Amino acid sequence: MSDPESPPADRFPVGAASTVAELEHDPHPLLARLRAHEPVSWLPALGGWLVTSRDLALRVMRDAAAFTVDDPRFSTARLLGPSMLSLDGRAHARHREPFARPFRPAQTRERFTAFVEAEVDRLVTALVPAGRAELRGELAGPLAVAVVAEALGLEGVDAATIRSWYGEFVDAVSDITAGRAPSGGADEAYARLRASVEEAVAAPGSAPLLTEAARQEEGLTAAEVVADAAVLMFGGIDTTEGMICNALLHLLGDPEQLDLVRRDPAGLLPGAIEESLRLEPAASVVDRYATADTPLGGVRVRKGDLVRVSIAGAGRDPAVFPDPDRFDVRRANAAEHLAFAHGPHFCFGAHLARLETRTLLEAVLARLPGLRPAPGPAPQAHGLVFRKPPYLHVRWEPSARPRDL
Repeated sequence: MSDPESPPADRFPVGAASTVAELEHDPHPLLARLRAHEPVSWLPALGGWLVTSRDLALRVMRDAAAFTVDDPRFSTARLLGPSMLSLDGRAHARHREPFARPFRPAQTRERFTAFVEAEVDRLVTALVPAGRAELRGELAGPLAVAVVAEALGLEGVDAATIRSWYGEFVDAVSDITAGRAPSGGADEAYARLRASVEEAVAAPGSAPLLTEAARQEEGLTAAEVVADAAVLMFGGIDTTEGMICNALLHLLGDPEQLDLVRRDPAGLLPGAIEESLRLEPAASVVDRYATADTPLGGVRVRKGDLVRVSIAGAGRDPAVFPDPDRFDVRRANAAEHLAFAHGPHFCFGAHLARLETRTLLEAVLARLPGLRPAPGPAPQAHGLVFRKPPYLHVRWEPSARPRDL
């Protein structure tokens, strides 16, 4: 165990030299160094510990008694108040269960398959004649917004407004995580979301998911329903948009792997999606706070310390994933990634996110012949917390006859 009296800079030289900019732009070389030499490291730039090995990441996320989200410093709690994302134990279950129930695998397939297929068909059909598009803004984002609006029952709110709300929330969470003061835009967006949710809950027959959450025996208050609805926007829009864009980025950036998927889509497309989640999870880190002095990976974490789990680091742990920086659609254990977290805060929208991503990828590969990156600088995923490319310009042959995927 490290000497607790040693200055952090001496005990954790890799962590001490780390910067927020490095973690935002291209964190993977740094995460590899940390994992190899300081799998639990103190990063002054983040004001806390960073965990980069998969086994220790699992330990932290599984043990809510020792590593909790229930702390006033938690980013979404500072923005939204208490929600399913910032509570543990019975309070967490009370918030989570009403929203999680409709997203179990069978219910997800029954409730959303036809809607997702129709929405993907509408969006792709509009793109086909052009021969070019920016897929993040014209396809991935609109699909994720439409599905969340459908799930929440916010039928009277246009897509651009919903995207502006979650954009403000994402920016604010990223600012807080980086130690910056968030702008006031998130407060205004939250006020508008609150008004829309309260209106939907009050209207007879509308927004059944929100209404049911508010009317259970141990029902949530209106403020709590609003906070949980905002959390669903994080998981349902930004990270799903990122999941889709990162999968497209990996496939289009590797013609050999893309050709394998084209030749055996039923067998390899699901694995390609899991492999992309492993390599570049859309939500790169999750935060916990130590409830007591706790040994972890050879160091002693003090009560109250921030313990940040690097989902991105865990996904490239060579002890679990050989040749971890390689995109391999045939990787047998790709699904052992932690992109949807683990333990009591595992993302219950994982089944829906996979449904959206697979449906969209099947459609673009089948209906946009010769799909390829547009000329110009290759986009790269970016972001401290939420990682995805800022744009995804592509071209295809609009006059070619689409073939079966």
